Amino acid sequence: MADIWLMRHGAYEGHRPGYHAPHEAALTQEGREQVRRSLPLPEGITAIVTSPIPRARQTAALVSHLTGLPIVATSGLLAEWRAPSIVLGRTAETYPPAYRAWRARRLANPSLRCEDGESLTDLHTRARHCAAFLHHTAGRHGPLLAVSHTLLLGVLTHLPEGPAAFTTAAKTPWHFAELRLLPAHQQAAPGLQRPAQ
Repeated sequence: MADIWLMRHGAYEGHRPGYHAPHEAALTQEGREQVRRSLPLPEGITAIVTSPIPRARQTAALVSHLTGLPIVATSGLLAEWRAPSIVLGRTAETYPPAYRAWRARRLANPSLRCEDGESLTDLHTRARHCAAFLHHTAGRHGPLLAVSHTLLLGVLTHLPEGPAAFTTAAKTPWHFAELRLLPAHQQAAPGLQRPAQ
């Protein structure tokens, strides 16, 4: 089975603790330097897949440019957790009451959504489909580098925890441009069909 390496994108515009970045937030110069410092990649990687969100796409494009590796897929399965639009561009001290209420109840009811955001169950299901997509793509192209976002990557590496993996992901630092190997036991759940890219 081919290795799958996971990389968080580099630093982006506006980042600060507790901040929910707008979709269009781009890599900063420091983010580009972080990506350069992450090289060389582990030996054997033959292809790159990426989230469609600009900061991840820009990270993947820079890695591709510097290494000559092809980007073979861009998939929404690798996108960050979809925070409700009412918190985008905000930090914890300015979260609205509806979001604060959702946060207090999200573990007791992981299928609960806050407005147009993704529930913890939604995210976990997407991470399971993402695992299937990554294994299928690695089967076709060989060892992969997957560029994504901290919460999705955290859930992907803690799938057996179910929707509560969100909490583990939120508490487990994944530094900008940090690489980790997807644990071999994190196979796609039985019975899942390979999703469309």
